[in-house]
Amino acid sequence: MERMMVVVFNDESKAYEGSRALSQLDGEGSIAIHAESVIQKNADGTVTVKEAEGDFPIRTIGGTAIGSLIGLLGGPVGLGIGAAVGATAGIIGDVERSGVNADFLNEASAVLTPGKCAVVADVSEEWVTPVDTRMEALGGIVFRTPREHFEEELRASEAAALRAEIDQLKAEHAQARAESKAKLQAKIDSLNRKLQNKLEQAKQRSEQIKSEADAKVQALQKKAAKAQGDAKAAINARVTQIREQYDQSAAKLRSVAAEQLKKAAAKLEKAG
Repeated sequence: MERMMVVVFNDESKAYEGSRALSQLDGEGSIAIHAESVIQKNADGTVTVKEAEGDFPIRTIGGTAIGSLIGLLGGPVGLGIGAAVGATAGIIGDVERSGVNADFLNEASAVLTPGKCAVVADVSEEWVTPVDTRMEALGGIVFRTPREHFEEELRASEAAALRAEIDQLKAEHAQARAESKAKLQAKIDSLNRKLQNKLEQAKQRSEQIKSEADAKVQALQKKAAKAQGDAKAAINARVTQIREQYDQSAAKLRSVAAEQLKKAAAKLEKAG
């Protein structure tokens, strides 16, 4: 199962020990780390990335699930998602992209107080005991949640809302007097530009999700080639799960653009 994980430690040295212990578990095949960073919570509530390197499939965190999660842990959501979610579109986007829920964010943020450090990781994990045992021995407090793939539904709903507003304005435009048509058309044109931007964002995000999934699969396949028995079977199961999740996410993102093309074709047919 793909999970987002935050392990909180009292100091930086213990966090690095925790990072090394997770890498050992990855080497043993108990988990698969796709991306990982060590962070520190600052006095002003922001976070500093202390370490973001390693032999992981996802080497850069910008725009990824782990990058969004790190931003949330150091942003206003970290102070209480109930009050902050919805404050800005950027925060909502980070919540959706990170693949985590409000309870997870609030619980991890409450423990990650200023001065403390944490290991933040995007992992595949079948059993919680190996990680929990190693981290507890080092004084780490583990928070984990399954990756939730609901970013695609958000993009689809945003596009649908824009289309509905455009259709409503077009209906009003058809019945409006001449002096009002120009203003209505300007609004329609503005919404169309926003819709096209949404469709382009969905396309770009689909490409990024594919790139991340391919990197994870390739790294796991290299491990599977060297593994045997149950370890090999477990790695292959992780590959299958990642591919299935990617296929589902990509299909939803493609449907956003496909629905727009379908509507455009229907209008052309009607006009003809």
